[in-house]
Amino acid sequence: MAKKVLILCGDYMEDYEVMVPFQALLAYGVAVDAVCPGKKAGDVCRTAVHQGLGHQTYSESRGHNFTINATFDEVDAGKYDGLLIPGGRAPEYLAMNESVLDFVRKFFGLGKSIASICHGQLILAAAGTVKGRKCTAYPSVRPALIDAGAHWIEPETLASCVIDGNLVTAATYIGHPEFIRLFVKELGGTITGSDKRILFLCGDYMEDYEVMVPFQSLQALECQVDAVCPKKKAGETCPTAIHDFEGDQTYSEKPGHDFTLTATFEDLNISSYDALVIPGGRAPEYLALDEKVITLVKEFMEARKPVASICHGQQILAAAGVLKGKKCTAYPAVKLNVVLSGAIWLEPEPIDRCFTDGNLVTGAAWPGHPEFISQLMKLLGIQVSF
Repeated sequence: MAKKVLILCGDYMEDYEVMVPFQALLAYGVAVDAVCPGKKAGDVCRTAVHQGLGHQTYSESRGHNFTINATFDEVDAGKYDGLLIPGGRAPEYLAMNESVLDFVRKFFGLGKSIASICHGQLILAAAGTVKGRKCTAYPSVRPALIDAGAHWIEPETLASCVIDGNLVTAATYIGHPEFIRLFVKELGGTITGSDKRILFLCGDYMEDYEVMVPFQSLQALECQVDAVCPKKKAGETCPTAIHDFEGDQTYSEKPGHDFTLTATFEDLNISSYDALVIPGGRAPEYLALDEKVITLVKEFMEARKPVASICHGQQILAAAGVLKGKKCTAYPAVKLNVVLSGAIWLEPEPIDRCFTDGNLVTGAAWPGHPEFISQLMKLLGIQVSF
């Protein structure tokens, strides 16, 4: 039976904490509405990039613009199976909105599944819905939760998650894989076919969403996911770029999160992986010049293992000479590379279109992540059933 979830948004919610679960759930076949008090479907919420950079608290910079797809004043809690509350700075002011608090109380009163992360638990505390409930959050939220009567669980790491009945809470987006998986299971979901190993080919200034959304979405499905970058080791980071559509003739760019690699490129055993994912952004421009990268891509394609590439990632596939005769799409500006490499160009209209040709999945840009991820899941035999 199809499930429907509501995400409670606000300006300067954390960028990852809204988009990763939003697109992951869509990829799994869940219908998702995102609303913000005082805004209508089609309006935009600004987001914030929060990350620890060695200071006494997290840093903040501007994130992507997030488009809400439903109107807060028109939604009926009874029509949804679950509520998800992102963190960031938005919960500080949403927790002062009585309409928001009444809405949250309705979800709890109906016994719906609730998932809240990071600072989102400020709203639960203000709504009086955590008394006697075990929960965690970003550490600075502890005083409010304790005063609200919650049974505080100290997060051992920033990936910590806690489940108490229908309530799932997490400390930060680092814990997204478990947070999303627990929420899916609370919604009645069953994951099958997840015993897969997937490799992400990363580089400096890859697009922020295009690496983290599929990376954590696949981890949430209990896949073993590794991320590598030439000339870097496990534990090192790649800076990312936020590419957005803000009314200019091309996309804008802002600094994104730093992405932590999980494996070392030079130590790879390619035969141990079931699939390859190539994010877009600016990284593919220089990765396409690396002969070791080209060799890696050729090995995956020759073995007919699933390869999923998005946006500018197809620059690498073109350079590797593996697109001849293949039907594929890409970000429109990459059409030249794709056509010159002998591929059959498929127009990305609209921009979220994705296509599968044999073992190859291609997408045009991050708005297409739900279809991009679901098509890769199909090739890998992974299913989420409700």
